[in-house]
Amino acid sequence: MISLKEALKLSSHDLNELKKELQQKATNTAHIGAYVEQLKGAPLTSYEENGEAKTGVPVAIKDNIQVKGWEITSCSKILQGYFAPYNATVVSKLLQSGCVPFGRTNMDEFAMGSTTESSFYGVTKNPLDNEFVPGGSSGGSAAAVGGGLAVAALGSDTGGSIRQPAAFCGCVGFKPTYGRVSRYGLAAYSSSLDQIGPITQNVEDAALLYDIIAGNDPKDSTSAVLEFEKTAGKLNGERKFRVAVVRNFIDEADSEVKTALNLLVEKLKANGHEVVERNLLNSKFVIAAYYIIATAEASANLSRYDGVRYGRRAKAEGLREMYERTRGEGFGEEVQRRMLLGTFVLSSGYYDAYYIKAQKARAFIKREYEEILADADLILMPVTPSVGYKFGDLKDPLKAYLSDIYTIGVNLAGLPAITLPVAKSGKMSISAQFIGRAYDEQSVLDMAFGVEKLVGLL
Repeated sequence: MISLKEALKLSSHDLNELKKELQQKATNTAHIGAYVEQLKGAPLTSYEENGEAKTGVPVAIKDNIQVKGWEITSCSKILQGYFAPYNATVVSKLLQSGCVPFGRTNMDEFAMGSTTESSFYGVTKNPLDNEFVPGGSSGGSAAAVGGGLAVAALGSDTGGSIRQPAAFCGCVGFKPTYGRVSRYGLAAYSSSLDQIGPITQNVEDAALLYDIIAGNDPKDSTSAVLEFEKTAGKLNGERKFRVAVVRNFIDEADSEVKTALNLLVEKLKANGHEVVERNLLNSKFVIAAYYIIATAEASANLSRYDGVRYGRRAKAEGLREMYERTRGEGFGEEVQRRMLLGTFVLSSGYYDAYYIKAQKARAFIKREYEEILADADLILMPVTPSVGYKFGDLKDPLKAYLSDIYTIGVNLAGLPAITLPVAKSGKMSISAQFIGRAYDEQSVLDMAFGVEKLVGLL
């Protein structure tokens, strides 16, 4: 597949031919289900202005990012028939930069999941090995890029939902610092954790797409009021860094992941980087804090879907029955589980015991990352405990939550992080995760750019 960098140089005619090629590939690979349209047997949705498809570099869009005129559903039954009346800020920026939304990608319902198995439309398969899940919640975006069905894609990352599927599908996933990219137009899951970011074929494309969508937005009250400098033109893979390797996380991972990352550490040393070893807090505390905060915010954000204010309405005799049936029929099992948990931890008598304590733990976790980054430029750790999961492996919700142990801390701390392939395991890829200081996306991208050259294109 042509890179984003190359596609930005194409003529209008060539861009239209590229769209036709992507449409044909989507038709030929309907079994992958990377796009909602593939699962519905429909042509990929094109962005239109005045009734005509707009020409530009086609970028796949996760089904929770508003695109004016598109049916944006967060892959949930409760939002069937909803058409976005406006563009998300990131979509407006794409259009201003010569890109256009093209195809909406499958995802876990309301971004709650790690496998893209909870989508209303059906599952997405990993393009590297169809017996494996593509990861989640941005599984469709990662499968589209990893399978050569998209030049690049946008996803959202609340606890690893860009980085983990990108790792499983053998592509690059980049989560910017919280506040660097506007969340205006992103369907809210956990407002203090959500962040939009790129999934691309290589690191340079990730920098290019990040440069397009980043920057302050007055429409988003959480947007960072900081001067933004573009990164792609300054990428430098020759920079040398002091890298903190999280030894306990690597040692806890499966043997294949452990071997691959230990080999990468040796390559970094041989290439002139300074490596130090550190340990991070026991991951069980990070998981507990994350799932209390995320579900509490999800409970508040999704309370609007009651059949009155927002979303579809179930037929019922009375108001209480209508509430119950609307949510019972409209939300899938995992979304209901998280909403119930979130409502519980916010309820009277439990707020202090759970939610307030989780926020204190979050401050401690953030401080722990900051202390390591005060002594090192970057942190290196695994993305996931294993290479991947087969369908059905994570049916136990607790096991699914535990699979996020290496990604969720980054969201709690609000830091930038990138994942990229560094080794192979059969058909599957093994990726490494680099984490940087807040708002220092340049160092994160420079490090990844250098590693990409170091390991070769996999």
